[in-house]
Amino acid sequence: MPSDTAVSNATPPAAGDLGAAAATHARCRFCGTQLKHTVANLGMSPMANAIRKPEELNCMEPFFPLHAYVCGNCFLVQLEEFQSGEAIFTEYSYFSSYVQAMLDHGRKYADDMTERFKLSPRSKVVEIAANDGYLLRWFLPKGVPVLGVEPAANVAAEGRKLGIPMEVLFFGRKTARELKAKGHAADLMAANNVVAHVPDLNDFVAGFSELLKPTGVATFEFHHVLNLLTLNQFDNIYHEHFCYHSLMTFTKILAHHGLQVFDVEEIPNHGGSLRVYCQPQGSGVHKVDGRVEAMVARERKAGLDTLAPYLEMEERIRATKRSLWRFVLRAAEEGKTIAAYGAPAKAATLLNYSGVRSDYIQYTVDRNPHKQNHFLPGTQIPIYGPERIPETRPDYLVILAWNLKDEVMRQMAHIREWGGKFVVLIPEVRIHD
Repeated sequence: MPSDTAVSNATPPAAGDLGAAAATHARCRFCGTQLKHTVANLGMSPMANAIRKPEELNCMEPFFPLHAYVCGNCFLVQLEEFQSGEAIFTEYSYFSSYVQAMLDHGRKYADDMTERFKLSPRSKVVEIAANDGYLLRWFLPKGVPVLGVEPAANVAAEGRKLGIPMEVLFFGRKTARELKAKGHAADLMAANNVVAHVPDLNDFVAGFSELLKPTGVATFEFHHVLNLLTLNQFDNIYHEHFCYHSLMTFTKILAHHGLQVFDVEEIPNHGGSLRVYCQPQGSGVHKVDGRVEAMVARERKAGLDTLAPYLEMEERIRATKRSLWRFVLRAAEEGKTIAAYGAPAKAATLLNYSGVRSDYIQYTVDRNPHKQNHFLPGTQIPIYGPERIPETRPDYLVILAWNLKDEVMRQMAHIREWGGKFVVLIPEVRIHD
């Protein structure tokens, strides 16, 4: 934790109160409190996006502890860091534009923000972790100047092909000052599905205070920890996700860096996310919407400012594992074949924790050509293109990218022609005819 951003109200644990879970002496990324409360201990797992190449199959694959803690002081759910952000994100295999739902989301975001905040050719929109331009591309026809900041050069190159200016760098206080000096002060900053991926959370959020204009707005989208807990979405826990946020905790983080939350929306992305709107403290440009207090009240009612809901998750995770094994064993005994759709990061968590490999799920398919003809990390389940499904006609198609269930079921509706059925594994096994 950076010493210049330490939070003064951190409460050290009582002597002798560490326990085995805190043997590493990890500390909260935000407030510095020693971590000792387990949310989910998922054993050893590979890096979730470390898709294996064919020539790597006989090489040793690194596994790391996959152990989520909750801070007893600020209630931020988080993992320890085993690989740096540079190691994980300098070259990346996830391209948002291969997911139609993400393209649609990006288009709607551009339309809504342009109308709500009266963006024009005199404005500047900066997206942090802009990926392949799936979102910023929709501002271009409106004549709104944009800048994408993306650490993965291979992904940023796809955005440049669309005519989007891209800076290949990791964002933080220092780089924000450099961008500002280049004339990139922002009227709107977007950070979608990135705050979970940031090892140095304080430095990252401080960068928004630096780059945002005094009258500007920043929006953050992240998977809501309330859904992680109540809907048993434990496969969203993987090493590339360092933190999991509630509105209450994220509001504290923003306030510590001079940013005020003035609105919040629930959006369906990734199994249920929040979009949080903030402005510089004291700007007074936007009044605080009643939705903020309503969401805080909902989180308090769920007990997110207490340890109880976090500590209750592990038994639900074990129940899901047992349910998954009952399904695959029954299918095997009945001579049924199982294939899967999607090669998302969450599949690595679910399958490695459950111990389900290619002897039960024969293969998976993905629209992303950068993943095809490769293998899922750990389980080494092969990844093909979607055309493999009608060629082999599996009895069951497990939707590993369950957050895209509706899109996948529309694309793959033809499996019903041979009696194939869709299966979703989270929060429990459900078979859809």
